[in-house]
Amino acid sequence: MNQYITGTMIKRLREERKMTQAQLAEKITVSDKTISKWETGRGYPDITLLEPLAAALGVSVIELFSGQDVVNKNKAHNLLKMKFYVCPICGNVVQSIGDTVVSCCGITLPALEAAEPDANDIACDITRDDDEYYVRIDHGMSKSHYISFIAAVRDDGCEMKKLYPEGAAEARFKICGVRFIYCFCNRDGLYKFPIRKC
Repeated sequence: MNQYITGTMIKRLREERKMTQAQLAEKITVSDKTISKWETGRGYPDITLLEPLAAALGVSVIELFSGQDVVNKNKAHNLLKMKFYVCPICGNVVQSIGDTVVSCCGITLPALEAAEPDANDIACDITRDDDEYYVRIDHGMSKSHYISFIAAVRDDGCEMKKLYPEGAAEARFKICGVRFIYCFCNRDGLYKFPIRKC
């Protein structure tokens, strides 16, 4: 735990709620001196106190650990602002349509930044086949270097196809409303392919 960020966060949240150190201490049954130590970075909360502390401050435990509030600025729920998170330990994939804090295998995952590939990166071939897009990624799939997933983001949702090492880097998606194709390479990261350019 980053003690300084957590202490700063505790103090800010406490002051926003117009609580004294003594009032916060009473809510979670510790002394006001303990709260002071946390806020100044001279100590940090015992793990058994994290849930009651987060509840008293009106945030999640994950927000407390991250040191920042999570405010979803995507109030219109614009699916084209979709974010992907991939756990580097287990490979779990999480998607959201706004800012969130995602934790997996004990670590907080950053939202992946999607790159639009240039000629030196991987190539994506998208062909129309009746009412579907057939997506093929030019990638030598192996156990150590592979495309983990291909996703089609449309106006009303996201469809994701999980791929496996040594399998084919291809997928099919219904055409209706698809605006972007994303793929995630376990070494090179997330790529974004606008349909109009493919």
